[in-house]
Amino acid sequence: MVTMPAAASPGARRSVVAELEGGLLRGADTFPYFMLVAFEASGLPRFAALLALWPLLRLLELAGRGGLALRAAALVATAGVPRAEVEAVSRAVLPKFMADDVDPRAWAAFGACEGRRVVVATRLPRVMVERFAREHLGAHEVVGCELEYSRLRRCTGLLRGGGAEAVAGRVRALFAGGDHPDLGIGRSEMARSFLPFCKEQLEPPFTAGAATTSAAAPPFRPVIFHDGRLVCRPTALMSLVILLWLPLGALVAFVRIAVGLMVPIWTIPYIAPIFGGAVITHGRAPPPVRRASDAAAAEDGGSPSGVLFVCTHRTLMDPVVLATVLGRRVAAVTYSISRLSEVLSPIPTVQLTRDRVVDAARMRAELARGDVAVCPEGTTCREPFLLRFSALFAELSDRIVPVAMNYRVGLFHPTTARGWKAMDPIFFFMNPRPVYEVTFLNQLPAEATCAAGRSPVDVANYVQRMLAATLGFECTSLTRKDKYRVLAGNDGIVSAAKPAAPGKAAWQSRVKEVLGFLLH
Repeated sequence: MVTMPAAASPGARRSVVAELEGGLLRGADTFPYFMLVAFEASGLPRFAALLALWPLLRLLELAGRGGLALRAAALVATAGVPRAEVEAVSRAVLPKFMADDVDPRAWAAFGACEGRRVVVATRLPRVMVERFAREHLGAHEVVGCELEYSRLRRCTGLLRGGGAEAVAGRVRALFAGGDHPDLGIGRSEMARSFLPFCKEQLEPPFTAGAATTSAAAPPFRPVIFHDGRLVCRPTALMSLVILLWLPLGALVAFVRIAVGLMVPIWTIPYIAPIFGGAVITHGRAPPPVRRASDAAAAEDGGSPSGVLFVCTHRTLMDPVVLATVLGRRVAAVTYSISRLSEVLSPIPTVQLTRDRVVDAARMRAELARGDVAVCPEGTTCREPFLLRFSALFAELSDRIVPVAMNYRVGLFHPTTARGWKAMDPIFFFMNPRPVYEVTFLNQLPAEATCAAGRSPVDVANYVQRMLAATLGFECTSLTRKDKYRVLAGNDGIVSAAKPAAPGKAAWQSRVKEVLGFLLH
């Protein structure tokens, strides 16, 4: 529905107030977002408890008691959860699911307003939407109810500041002095408390030209970095599927990992379909180099003996999958992997230190022994973007083979920035059908390497563009530091290992690992 006063001009819109749930977002159902908070901030028991409450929440909504349903969902999802955990999930997990649900026509009207933008959360606490609204929708103000916290900085599960009158009062306070918003977007009963205050109103479903303005909306800012284990939006039905699959998925993962450790590595691509997986290969894998010729080259001051495979970094499994496709030894250059992942790895690993001189020496030594796989991005990225490539690899060898790695999963993400990284391969194999795609590109010609006088940065950027074009991805200048600042609030730098001290610190570390395994 569109209400437009005759004097209003779409091109003159300078301010907008928009409801988030059901307005800017296609769906008005907030249950999946509370399920995400329950799962990511607390664990499986709370996730199951909130799912068990869903029939009651649905009945309350059908009976017109949506406010009570909201308070009940917030209580079960957040009561007792540390404030920092709720804020972390709201920062790292929820924006991806919200971005996937943005209504393009609503965004066209909202984003085209060049002045003040206000987002009103009518069914979610403000803390859960503020990051997404400000960072991706470009909102200047976010209005919504507030979660209450105890003195111990834990959520009480109670909400304050909700209700139509409170929301309308806060919107009017933002436009004090007799000024009125040029445009209002919303459709719920609560939204109708502030829509009359706006000069023009838009209510979904939008008609063909309802959201059109003379000014074009800016491109929607994509979510490049996100965290959390769940791939699908946890609706009530999908949440039930996840709970039912978890025990079977854990058993399937155990069998897959055990078989992978027992059989020869070259057989894995052939037996993967038997266990529900797949390894798809494109291009021609380079044959192993001949040691005799390499020894002669080394005497003449040439390149080291091994091939340097430069891979896109999608998961911790990238070098392992590459080795299975090649059917031979490939050392993996790693940084900050867990001890469990190192033990389970069927290929040798080379730990980096972030010291350029030390890392270069270690990689050259490993190249002298054979092939090496390196991921110059330095960290994984789930979305179709490539992070900036470190140029160190270009200085080490002239035998550079770019390899485009990608994967597909259905239920669980096999990467994490905040969680226990040792569970990454387990979550990968817990998916019903994990699929990996490996695309070999041609070895870089001599004129494209540092041997021809090109700078290492030019070589790294060239390889990045080649791999991005192969996968249909977009190149970025973002780094590991950018990712961890968004997802974990730190620079992603791992301190040098120190001798484990007996006592409280070591005991707490072990408890955290065990709890992380049990709850996730």
